[in-house]
Amino acid sequence: MSHMLPVRQPGTTMPKTAPFDEQANDYDAWFEKHSDLYQAELETVRSFIPASGIGVEIGVGTGRFAALLGIHIGVEPAPRMAELARQRGIQVLEGAAEALPLSDSSYDFALMVTVVCFLDDVSLAFREACRILKPNGTLVIGFIDRESELGWQYSQKKNQSKFYHDATFYSVSELEALLTKTGFSNFVYRQTVVPGETTDLTVRVGHGSGGFVVIRAQKKEGRRKE
Repeated sequence: MSHMLPVRQPGTTMPKTAPFDEQANDYDAWFEKHSDLYQAELETVRSFIPASGIGVEIGVGTGRFAALLGIHIGVEPAPRMAELARQRGIQVLEGAAEALPLSDSSYDFALMVTVVCFLDDVSLAFREACRILKPNGTLVIGFIDRESELGWQYSQKKNQSKFYHDATFYSVSELEALLTKTGFSNFVYRQTVVPGETTDLTVRVGHGSGGFVVIRAQKKEGRRKE
């Protein structure tokens, strides 16, 4: 796919990938063990994926989202995770969100699911996403809202988690502010996973009650790379 020709080598700034590389199979097995939560998150993300255009998942992981959302290209810094994604038919480049090995203005939309909490520099990652998107392109971000009940639970237990030990959770307002500064606007929100209502994992508009929130943001028209 010619639009995926790398123009940069990944930089030295890398997400906290060691646990994901060492225990990629355990990470991937979570989706089987918690299929109801996975499906709820998947459908919330799907509701914001454009019906057409070329997309890329940044931090594609094992390909669990990309494979079912019709996204055929991904970027992933953990080699073992990238290999599992390739087994699901995803074309994966190994690289960091803060230094995407992708061409300028070459994608219609980009997806990041449960990625921002592991990044060393979220602002830089958002600037990179802005760079590789076409004018008016769409960025879709799924994350655990720090100010939700679920976010509080994750924060309290992260020291006991092999995956979330070094995670930094963000609130909706924090991410919106960073997105605004890095060239995005027109924010729309949807949510799912409401504590105490685990039998109702429907997609809901807005944010504030669901622990898993998805933001859809649009690259400002004519935005140039900085």
